[in-house]
This record gives sequence, structure tokens and C-alpha cells, in this order.
Amino acid sequence: MKLALVTGSLVHGGAERQAITLANRLADRGHECHAIYVKNDPSQLSRLRLPPPATVRCLHAKRYLDFGALSHLHALFCRLEPQAILATNPYALMYAAMTNPGLPLVVTLHSTYIRTLKEQLQMLAYRPFFWSTACAVFVCERQRGHWRRRGLFGRRNRVIYNGVDLEYWKPVNASTLRRAFGFAEDDYVIGLSAVLRPEKNPAQLVEAIAHLCKQGLPARALFIGDGPERASVEARARALRVADRVVISGFQDDVRPFLSVCDVVALTSFTEAFSLAAIEAMALGRPVVHPDVGGAAEMIQSGQDGWLFPVGDTATLVERLGVLADPVVRARMGENARATVAQRFAERAMVEHYEALLIEICATGSKREQLRKRATAH
Repeated sequence: MKLALVTGSLVHGGAERQAITLANRLADRGHECHAIYVKNDPSQLSRLRLPPPATVRCLHAKRYLDFGALSHLHALFCRLEPQAILATNPYALMYAAMTNPGLPLVVTLHSTYIRTLKEQLQMLAYRPFFWSTACAVFVCERQRGHWRRRGLFGRRNRVIYNGVDLEYWKPVNASTLRRAFGFAEDDYVIGLSAVLRPEKNPAQLVEAIAHLCKQGLPARALFIGDGPERASVEARARALRVADRVVISGFQDDVRPFLSVCDVVALTSFTEAFSLAAIEAMALGRPVVHPDVGGAAEMIQSGQDGWLFPVGDTATLVERLGVLADPVVRARMGENARATVAQRFAERAMVEHYEALLIEICATGSKREQLRKRATAH
């Protein structure tokens, strides 16, 4: 197949990471993949490894809807002549749909709950673009149901779970890095791996650390990432007098050593679809404490390979983290977590599902084009 994969940017984020992985793996399988991103944030550009004759292009959009970028994208589609277009998330879909010269279009949606009025209005505007797609791919069943009830769907609709490479996501010896952060051997290190944006609600983990310390537990927090909420996290840590218990690593190209420093991993998000960061932590044998939002209940068997807690419920979050302070409990749950990923969320299965879908879409598109040419000839 010849495919064009379109993303809004290559910013640090799970959706962009998954799109890059998919492009690389489809290329490894012999498909010709071209990568196009709308806005010039190439933070993960180095992760793209597409062999010739691949094209990697930025449209350099200067505003939300940039007509120069639209023209550039249309010219790219006409020159590359892909058999299908795969867009990641609604913004990339809008650009692909508005410039699409009649090619089959597939969209992958990585979000669920929308919090602001502006985003809600944008999703209403995106609906016609979804309706025009050959297929809309959702990352969990709960997400598909949520959006279908709100009129967001394609002509076909599939669920394909995110997946990770278990050979890559293996625990590493992080004792040196752990000491470099100033963590003692008996410290209970709780990690959070995410861009520190408002919807990730990172300050809740700081509050949990303060509660755990009051209970006499040697709790420490390691935030793996950076972002606009960093200052509020640091301010909250100072206000609760746990600043010396909180470390922020900044953005990391390879988070495996940093996750391996952690004893457990927590998410505190208000909204998630199907967290790639959570699956990565589970693959490393780390139990994850996850808010019961999006597809979390499809990923984690609460009490077996991790814990769920109600969104925003700090008391329950603290209770769950308190249970995992026991090294024996977290070791058992960590083993179960890696086994769950191996059985249900392996990268190979994810890629095979996308490959089969895209082959099916391309075959259907080719038949329609042949029928159209015959009709024109007569």
C-alpha cells in the first residue's frame, strides 16, 4: 500500500507517539508511508524512521485554519497519489478532508471527554468530516460508545486498542538514576508520565504525596515530563510542605529508565481515552493507579494488575497508593500488569489490525475507482 499519514503536529503526546509507531511499523512491513504534520512542532521528528521514497513534510500552518497549508497539503496528495489517508485526531482530519482529492480517508480518535466550551463547539464542527470518512477508529469500546451517542462516527467504525512493543518496554536497571534523584532505597516512588497540561491534573498527585507522608509512608513523586502546569505543581508542593518529596524530570525522549525508577505509576487525569503511558508502565511491570475514565476499565482489572479510582477522588487515590506501598503486593500486581499487556495490548496485534483495515479500505477504494472509470468510458 501507499499511505499518507497526517497529524496535527509531532508534539510530545500519546496520539502522536502512536501515529509515529504505526508509520514506522507499516513501513517495516513493506508499505510506502508518507508522514505530514500540520503545525511546526517537530518534538518527536527523530522517532520517524521511514525509508525512501518516503516524504516527511510540515505544512507550517500559522493559524488554526491556514489556507496556504491547505493548498500545500492538496498539492502533496496530488503528487504522492496515496491509496488511502490516515489522519490522527480531528484537527488533522479537518485538513485531510478539506483537501482530499477523492481518496479513502481513515481517522483515529484519541480523545474522549471534552472539557471547554470551545472544544465542544469544535467537535460539533468536526462531525461532518467524520461522517465523510471510510472508517473511524476508536481506541476503546467506551470511547466509541461515548462519541456515537454524540453523532461522531464514520461510515464504518472500529475499535483498535493501543499497543506497545514488549521487547522495547522491558524493565531496566535504574539504581544509578534513582540515586541521582536523591531517592533512598526504601523510598516509595510514585511516577506520573505525561505532558503537564491542565487535563492531566498533576497537582492531585502532590496532594496524595502529602497525605501518604502524614501516614508515615516515605512517599516521593517523580513527574516524567514538563508543561504549562509545572509551576502550579511546584507551588502546590511548596504549599503542602512536600517540595523536597517532588521531582520533575522534564521531557525525556526515552522514559524507560525513569519509569523503572518508580515503584508504581499513577495517572490523575480528568480525561483519557486509552492511555499509552499507562500501557507502557504496565509493560515495565509497574502497577498503575488510574482514574476510572475513558477505557481504563478495559485496560486494568482493579485489584489484579492495577487499581481504578473515581476521577478527582484524592482520598481513594491515597488509599489505593497506600495498598501498593507493600513491596510484595506491588510486585505481584506488576507481574500481572506485564502479562496483561502481553495478552491484550501488544504492538504487533495493534499494527496487524490497522494493516488489515487499511488493506480492506484500499481494496474498496480501488474497486470504486475502476467502476468510476468504466462508467466514464461508456
